[in-house]
Amino acid sequence: MVERSWLTRITTNVYAIGSFAALAGIMFGFDIGSNSGVILTWQYREYFNNPDDLLQGGINGALSAGCFVGALFAGFPADRYSRKYTLMGASVLFVIGSVFQAAANGVPLLCVGRVINGISVGVTSMVVPLYQSEIAPKEIRGRIVAVQQWSITWGIMLSFWIQYGSQYISGDNYHAAFRIPWGIQGVPAVILLAGMWAFPHSPRWLADKGRMDEAIKVLADIHGDGDVNNERVQLEIQEIEAVIRFDREQASHRYADILKPQYAYRASLGICLQIWQQLTGMNIIMFYVVLLFEQAGIGSDQEATLVSAGVNYVVNVAMTVPAILWVDKWGRRYTMIFGALMMSTFLWIVGGILATGRWYVEEGSDRWLVDIGSEPKSKAVVACVYLFVASFACTWGPLGWIYPAEIFPLRIRAIAVSLSTSANWLFNWVLNFVVPMLMQRIHYGLYMLFAGFNFLMAVHVFIAYPETKGFTLEEMDIVFEQNPRKRVDRAFVEAELARRAGFGGNHDAASNEKTENVV
Repeated sequence: MVERSWLTRITTNVYAIGSFAALAGIMFGFDIGSNSGVILTWQYREYFNNPDDLLQGGINGALSAGCFVGALFAGFPADRYSRKYTLMGASVLFVIGSVFQAAANGVPLLCVGRVINGISVGVTSMVVPLYQSEIAPKEIRGRIVAVQQWSITWGIMLSFWIQYGSQYISGDNYHAAFRIPWGIQGVPAVILLAGMWAFPHSPRWLADKGRMDEAIKVLADIHGDGDVNNERVQLEIQEIEAVIRFDREQASHRYADILKPQYAYRASLGICLQIWQQLTGMNIIMFYVVLLFEQAGIGSDQEATLVSAGVNYVVNVAMTVPAILWVDKWGRRYTMIFGALMMSTFLWIVGGILATGRWYVEEGSDRWLVDIGSEPKSKAVVACVYLFVASFACTWGPLGWIYPAEIFPLRIRAIAVSLSTSANWLFNWVLNFVVPMLMQRIHYGLYMLFAGFNFLMAVHVFIAYPETKGFTLEEMDIVFEQNPRKRVDRAFVEAELARRAGFGGNHDAASNEKTENVV
């Protein structure tokens, strides 16, 4: 065993690496949580002249528009300059955007700040799962990537309650009620920028760039306790080298390979999965839960409505923990199917209850509200919203990031994850732009619409998505050659990888050793 300092042990620990990179999730969560609470406060409405549904949709959508651009173009710097440096560059952008938001003197500067923050979030939402999946062993890859989603939920919850406390600021400096939350959200970005220097590059990125000595050193540090001769480390580097060699023998253009039928199909799965994650309706609940509860008359005043919404974020944090602990045992496929069916059920109930209420236009405004008619019905709406959030948090929340980051070969992984993540943000932008209007125009039909989407995504996953639990990134090509609805034969995958790589007869024994010595 190689003697190493305590600092080296921390910065080469798989859990520490994955968790620190996930600070980028807190950045995104901070932006969602602070904005979700701010839009209901009188300070925000007065300072920005009571933005109507169209303008509010545009303000919220500015973040998603930036996210789409950031995610779409993040593949190039992630491949060219490394996953690590791309994350650090995105952190700088987020600090700049947060300053602009905190200093906003009107809607234009506010939207500029949100677009810049969005570009940063788009980049990090694509690069963090990519980086995490490339440093994690197959046995805990889902757990490590799920930490990204957990960080998002922590960011949402913390920023919401920071905003909740800030709402009591009044007097001449009343605008500090929204400037403080928007300014504080830059703190995680500063920490990520300062600390990321100490953590390693992705070993697979290093290997792809021909820097094999460095890749072996990183693999030894994170999987072999610093020992480059560790059997697990040697097997993993052999697999990586063999797949890189095999890929380059099969194709002359890296990014063009995504158009090949076998990869285009996988790209469609990644893109559809990210679109479906948006069509669950979860991010709409996160952005507009305050408006939903206000519309449904839940809570006797603004403070009670905010508290009800804040509990929603606590549920989101708590129920992501089961996914972190057990997603690598549950598997990907049936977890997504179960989650989609549960979310569909709870949204049908919410829509059904709201449909029984009396809808009317609020006096002095053009906003539609609903009188549900009884306290038990109001409590049932709140309970079903909480159960919906819980269902998402332990299923589609983390798996929306895990699955696309693990199904592509190395040579197109960055660009493919970039495309799938940009699809997520494109639909996020569309929904954030139109949902405030839909809440006013189709009322309870909005929840039934998303309930239908959830049912359709369960059917799609059942038909098209193979199980990826327990396979290395280098084995995914073989996994996708088998029937998605059948259990993938692990022995066949290992034997086929050995055949392609030319390992010889010791591969199975080494693979078993690799599993037993997982971090």
